[in-house]
Amino acid sequence: MDLDAFRWLLTDDGQALLASATTATAEAGGDAGGLAVQTALRRQATPEHVAAALTQVGLRRRAEVKLGPSAAKMYFTPDGLEQATRLTVARHRAGRLTAFDAHTHVDLGCGIGGDLIAVAEAGITCVGFDLDPVRVAVAEANLAALGLPGAVSVADATTVDTSPFDVAFADPARRTGAGRTFRVEDWTPPWSFVETLLRRDSCVKVAPGIPHSLVPDGVEAEWVSDHGDVKEAALWSGRLATTARRATVIGDGGLATLTDEDDPGAASVGVREVGDFLYEPDGAVVRAGLVTAVAAGVGGGLVDEHIAYVTSDTSFRTPFARGYRVLDELPYREKLLRAALRERGVGRLTIKKRGVDVVPEQLRKRLALSGDREATIVMTRVAGVGTALLVQPF
Repeated sequence: MDLDAFRWLLTDDGQALLASATTATAEAGGDAGGLAVQTALRRQATPEHVAAALTQVGLRRRAEVKLGPSAAKMYFTPDGLEQATRLTVARHRAGRLTAFDAHTHVDLGCGIGGDLIAVAEAGITCVGFDLDPVRVAVAEANLAALGLPGAVSVADATTVDTSPFDVAFADPARRTGAGRTFRVEDWTPPWSFVETLLRRDSCVKVAPGIPHSLVPDGVEAEWVSDHGDVKEAALWSGRLATTARRATVIGDGGLATLTDEDDPGAASVGVREVGDFLYEPDGAVVRAGLVTAVAAGVGGGLVDEHIAYVTSDTSFRTPFARGYRVLDELPYREKLLRAALRERGVGRLTIKKRGVDVVPEQLRKRLALSGDREATIVMTRVAGVGTALLVQPF
C-alpha cells in the first residue's frame, strides 16, 4: 500500500470514501472488487484512492475472524493482517504481562499494532517500532481509531535501547522474498537478535513448529491454541519464565493451561491396550510435548509410544483433549473396512488419523459409502500395529 494513499484515507474526504466503499460493498454482497462498486466510487475519487479504500474494506472483512468487531474500525496491510496475532491470544499474553506487574512495554516490530492494542487495553504503557513506514502509520491509526494510548515510530528494532522498558516484545517476520521461511536465520530481526533479547525480561512470538532444542535454557516455551487451532508459540524469558514448557488452550469456556510440572513422563504413564475411551490431545499440548500429562490427567496411557493418542477406561471432560467413546475395532485393511462400514449402513464418515499413511479425503472417496448413518473412525497405530477404531465423540 502506498503511504500517501493511506494517509489520504485518514482525511475527511478519505473517510467519506471509505464509508461509501463499505456501504457499496455490503450492497454488492461483499464483493469489494466488483466493477459496479468501483465504477460508482470513481465518481468520488481517483482510481488510486478508490483502490486503497476497497483494499481496506476487503481486509476489514477478513480481519473479523482474528480481531472481532474491532476490525471494522481498524486499518490493515495484507502482510500485516497475516502476521497479526489473533486478539484472544494477544489479550492472553497481555494478561500475563499484567500478572507480572509490567507497566511499560516496547514492541520491536509492531506491524499494524495488533499486540500494541491488547497491551494498551490492559493499561500498560506501550511503544512500538517498525522498519516499514506504512505499517507504522497503520499501527498509529489503529491505536487512534480504538481510542488507545501508545506511541509508534519508524526504527530498526535491533538498534532500539530496550533498557527503559519493563518488558520487550518481538514478533520476527518469517517471510522472505521467496515466501514463508522456516529457517530462523532468515527471520527479521534474526535469531541472533532474539537470543540477545531473551537474556532480559522479554517475550518473543515464534512459529508453533519451533524445535524444542532451539529454546535456550531458562526460557519458557508456551504453545497457544484458540478453539483447537494452534496459533503460535511464545518464548518467555527472565522473570516472565515460570516453567519450561506450557500448553495454553483458549475455548468457549475460557482459558486453561498445562505445564511440564503436570507431566509425570512417558515411563510413568506407559503404553496400554485401548480402553473404553480415546482422547485426542489439543495441538498445543502435542506441540509442547505434554501428551503424557493428558494421559495422567485422565488416568490412562498411550496407545503407542510415538503416537499422540491417549486411552482410558474412564470418561473425562478435559479442555486439553477431545474425547471419544470407543465402540468397536474395525478391520484396518481397506477392503475389509469398506465391508464393515457398509454393513453398518454408514454413508457419512469422519476420518481421524495420526501416525499412519492415510489421506482421509482420498480414503473416503475410495470407500464410496452410501448408507444413511454417520460415523467417526480413528486410524492410527496401537503398539506399532495399524488399527481402525469406530468411535463416538462426546
